[in-house]
Amino acid sequence: MLRMKMLCAALGGLLAIAPQARAAVTEAEAAALKTTLTPLGGERAGNKDGSIPAWTGGQTKPVAGNKLGDIPTQFLASDKPLLQISAKNAAQYADKLSEGTRLLLAKYPDSFRVDVYPTQRTAAAPQHVYDNAFKNATRCSLKDEKRSLEGCFGGTPFPIPKDGAEVIWNYLMRVEAESIEYRFKNIVGNADGSHTLATRNDIAFQYPFYYKDGAPERWSGEYAMFRFNTLEPPFKAGESLVIRDTIDPANPRQAWQYLVGQRRVRRAPTVAYDTPDFVASGANYFDEVQGFFGAMDRYDWKIVGKKEMYVPYNTNGLIGAKLDEAIAKHHLNPDHVRWELHRVWEVEATVASGKRHAVPKRRFYFDEDSWLLVLMDGYDAEGKLWRTTQVTPFVVPSVPATLIKTATVFNLQAGTMSVIQALNGEDFRVVPRKSENFFTGDAVAAEAVR
Repeated sequence: MLRMKMLCAALGGLLAIAPQARAAVTEAEAAALKTTLTPLGGERAGNKDGSIPAWTGGQTKPVAGNKLGDIPTQFLASDKPLLQISAKNAAQYADKLSEGTRLLLAKYPDSFRVDVYPTQRTAAAPQHVYDNAFKNATRCSLKDEKRSLEGCFGGTPFPIPKDGAEVIWNYLMRVEAESIEYRFKNIVGNADGSHTLATRNDIAFQYPFYYKDGAPERWSGEYAMFRFNTLEPPFKAGESLVIRDTIDPANPRQAWQYLVGQRRVRRAPTVAYDTPDFVASGANYFDEVQGFFGAMDRYDWKIVGKKEMYVPYNTNGLIGAKLDEAIAKHHLNPDHVRWELHRVWEVEATVASGKRHAVPKRRFYFDEDSWLLVLMDGYDAEGKLWRTTQVTPFVVPSVPATLIKTATVFNLQAGTMSVIQALNGEDFRVVPRKSENFFTGDAVAAEAVR
């Protein structure tokens, strides 16, 4: 009996010091997702002055006309700007602009501006996603020092977040179709205002977290996988990259690269974090793709709060423009970028103890309705703003969802920019899901041999 008591005491001590999974919210808290909150966790009500309307289900009927695959490019085309913000009047709206946006207005006073349109809360998702988000609220929890999660599947993991890490997981697990294919270009904007094509690529993405026939107990933990093939320029044509991302904190990303000159597939462990992105000629870091792309373990994450901000939103018209019309010399063309007033979650990331990253501090802004990252500011070791990212969400009614692919990263100190995954003039389609064997290095090698 004494030995048993000693053993129980020892086990109790171990449990006390072991990392514990953070508990999910209570059933009473989760009930708000069917009353005062949207199914994904945004506030249903509008703001006090009505400039942000109430959420009434999301999406509006697209204007009939041009499409880029499954993306209606004339979405909300009849709307007109409510106001224009330039360097001359930026101070008047400073409280609703990110620091990066304010600096761009000051840096390019003759060309950069923010055209603010009526706020349209178009974010929506399939009913099964709403159902899963509601279940996730009480069953999903963080574990492994917040670097992983458990009990989640098929919807926003933490629709009522209490921790900065939960917000980032909401973004990494944002609403997606099961499978998509598209073609994109990466464009480098040089300090002199000229532009260079880095690469043009075909890509296939698949999101096992959103398989309609899945469940938490059957999910492998892999939440995203992609494979792309480079088409241009000629000296890079035929190169391939495969990535599989997982919640496994010990091995969050597996990557394989095929190089034509070597005629072999090799593991690519450096395709992550602050490694320069060779797909974009090194003009951005790999974890700046699609705003933030990959593991979160090098930062500590803190919720600063929620605020109203002018952010890029419903930018289908930008995607529908010709590439040379969508991009101006030093930034996206303001004539084609739609900004709206939305409530956003502000999250601050600082490099964790014992870790390193080229960008030691970042501020992220996430749309409350979709959990999409819309703006990000990055600071150097001296605390000076160094980089800023604009992510441009667009509506895809066939999912239905508001999605993101294109992100524009500005190096404010060098005066350069990187337009990552520009869809202009290309194609974007929701497709039946593939065998997961398609997203392997072996599959790339087999096709290379043929």
